Amino acid sequence: MESIIYLLCFILIIGAAVFVFLANAIRIVPEYQRLVVFRLGRCIGTRGPGLVLLIPIIDRAVKVDLREQIREIPHQTAITKDNASISVDFIWYYKVLDPTESVLQVGNFEAAAQGMATTTLRAVIGGILLDDVLSEREHINSMLRTRLDEVTERWGVKVTNVEIREIIPPREIQESMNRQMSAERIRRAVVTESLGTREAAINVAEGEKQAAILKAEGQKQAAILQAEGEQQAQILRAEGYSIALEKIFSAARQVDQNTMTLQYFEALKALGAGPATKYIFPLEFTSLIERFTKQS
Repeated sequence: MESIIYLLCFILIIGAAVFVFLANAIRIVPEYQRLVVFRLGRCIGTRGPGLVLLIPIIDRAVKVDLREQIREIPHQTAITKDNASISVDFIWYYKVLDPTESVLQVGNFEAAAQGMATTTLRAVIGGILLDDVLSEREHINSMLRTRLDEVTERWGVKVTNVEIREIIPPREIQESMNRQMSAERIRRAVVTESLGTREAAINVAEGEKQAAILKAEGQKQAAILQAEGEQQAQILRAEGYSIALEKIFSAARQVDQNTMTLQYFEALKALGAGPATKYIFPLEFTSLIERFTKQS
C-alpha cells in the first residue's frame, strides 16, 4: 500500500515538473508583441509572433509591445524666455520600432521617458516668449516631438506625436488676458454694429437711388407719351383742317357768279341797317352789278 502511495506521489511530482517545464518552454506571442530572448544572459534576438519554444531556466524572455502607446506628463512648471512662470501638461505618443534596442539600451523606459520629456519641455519653453507660448502651440508641439525623437531614437523608439493639453499662465497675466479679451469683444461688437449701420445706410441710399431712377424713368416715359399724344392730335387736327378746306374749296368752285352777287347785296343790306354814314365799295362790286344787270 505504501508503495502505491509513493508511486502516486512520484507521478504527481513528475506531472507537475512536466507542466512547469511546458509552461516555461511554450509561449504564444500575439501579433502586436515580441519576445526578446536571453540565453544564459546573452541576447539571441526577438521571437514571435505565434508559437515560441524556450528552454526553461536557460532562456529568459522579455515582452515588448509594438502598439502605439500614449503617456501623460502631468502639470510641470516652466520658465519662459521673458521670465514668466507657467504650468504646462501634455501627452505624447510613441511606438517601439526595434524591440531588442528598447530592452538593451534603457533599463526603465517609462521612467526615463518621463524624465526626459519634462526636461525637454522646460528646455523648449525656456527659449520661447510667453506670448508665443500661448499662441504657437503647434510650433511647440513640433519642437517637443523633434527633441524627444532625437533622444528615443537610440532606444529603438519613435515619438509619433506630442500634444499640449493645457497652459496655465500666472494669475496676474491671466487677469490681464481676460481684460484684453473683454476689450477685444467690445471692440468687435462696436465694429460689427458700425458695419451694420453702414450697410443699412448703403442699402437705404441704394433704395432711394433706385426709386429716383425709376421715378425719373417714369416721368420720362410719361413726357414721351404726352408729346407723342400731342403730336398725334396736331396731325389729326391738321388733317381735319385740310379736309375741311378741301370741302370748302370744292363747294366754292360750284357757286356761280349770280350767287356771289346776291351775297354782296345781302352784305350791303346788312351795312345799310347799321348806324354808319359812310360806305366803301370794292371795285369788284361794280363789275358784279354790271354783269348782273346785263344778265337781267
